[in-house]
Amino acid sequence: MASILLHEHSLPPRSLLRRIEAMETLFQRQGELSVAARGRVFFEPLLLESEGVVMSTQVVLPRTMQIGEHSSHALPDVLATLGCTRPLIITDGMMVKLGYAERLQSVLSEHNLSADVFSDTLPEPTVASIQAGVSTARDGNYDSIIALGGGSPIDSAKAIAILARHGGEMRDYKFPRQVDEQGIPIIAIPTTAGTGSEVTRFTIITDETTDEKMLCAGLGFMPVAALIDYDLTLSLPARTTADTGIDAMTHAIEAYVSKKANPYSDSQALSAMRLIGPNLRRVYHSGEDKSAREAMMLGSTLAGIAFSNASVALVHGMSRPIGAHFHVPHGLSNAMLLPEVTAFSLPSAPERYAECARALGMAEVTDSDEVANHNLIEALTLLNQELNVPTPEQYGIKRQHFFDVLPQMAEQALASGSPGNNPRVPSADEIVEIYRRLW
Repeated sequence: MASILLHEHSLPPRSLLRRIEAMETLFQRQGELSVAARGRVFFEPLLLESEGVVMSTQVVLPRTMQIGEHSSHALPDVLATLGCTRPLIITDGMMVKLGYAERLQSVLSEHNLSADVFSDTLPEPTVASIQAGVSTARDGNYDSIIALGGGSPIDSAKAIAILARHGGEMRDYKFPRQVDEQGIPIIAIPTTAGTGSEVTRFTIITDETTDEKMLCAGLGFMPVAALIDYDLTLSLPARTTADTGIDAMTHAIEAYVSKKANPYSDSQALSAMRLIGPNLRRVYHSGEDKSAREAMMLGSTLAGIAFSNASVALVHGMSRPIGAHFHVPHGLSNAMLLPEVTAFSLPSAPERYAECARALGMAEVTDSDEVANHNLIEALTLLNQELNVPTPEQYGIKRQHFFDVLPQMAEQALASGSPGNNPRVPSADEIVEIYRRLW
């Protein structure tokens, strides 16, 4: 969370203090404010610097990160460091089929450790789909969870870890509540270069009764450790590679243009874009390219760190309802939206979007902001074409159904809070119009 601390010996003018008090009231109402001794409020940095106020940023990361080829083999050492001896592996059927779950069990057995496997997670986790996992984790006396897979198994594991320890229903933990209580400790081992869930304090669970993707946030959803092994991504098919790669790129872009961006998240987002930009096409066309896979994996993690310590914005806010209503994979719905949302948002942050274009390699360092932004929109559109990103119609969504639920999707997008972080905050009608332009 970005926070503002007042100078110890230099109080701001009375007018600014009144604005701080008003903002405190607003953020407390929205559940977005952590109050410290002198009050912490998010403001635009330029305003604050001109008024003699200093910005500080709370950075939240896993306690341990092991990064590189075969880093997943460090699992026994990480468990020992955490004092854990009875882990539960939460994954999906594909990870079992590919032998990845068994590979982890073999690594553990070499250190006289064993782990049961729960593999009944869904590609888009729902309230119902995690209940069996909650029962398994709660009744099995496990002291840790190993979350193995893409974003969906890791998101499922985060929800299971909280519910198994604290009870209740998933809706009880929905944003704006900040879930800072600790669940069963999670060691995340991602197998895609996309979601960054291994380093974020968020999880997304769909309420299938309302077709709403619920954003849940807080320190309790942050894994205690992440083992980031790009070797686990070498078998990814091209479609998954593209969708997760664009998801990672979207994380980096949105973190950089977010109203909650800060110097720390900026550094991670720019580094992520410099890794993802030149390598996304390479891994899509040549999945066995190890150097490109390694770059994408690191870029994905850095992008996850960036948005976890800043925020995502309008693309993600609009993407979740598409996934909930039409079961479109999250990265793919992001890809559908990214060019149109960027075009809508760009006039409110032209310098920031120009820096994104340069970092991604979509513009030259010497290009003006105007040229860089023109190139950015064009390049994002061409990238979708090259990576065969379908329109909603091409995906098989029925036109009448899509248009009938647009008002509901717009309200769900706004309710998630993410559009409020966008450089240009849309109305419900503007969100509906962006949705229409996708068709």
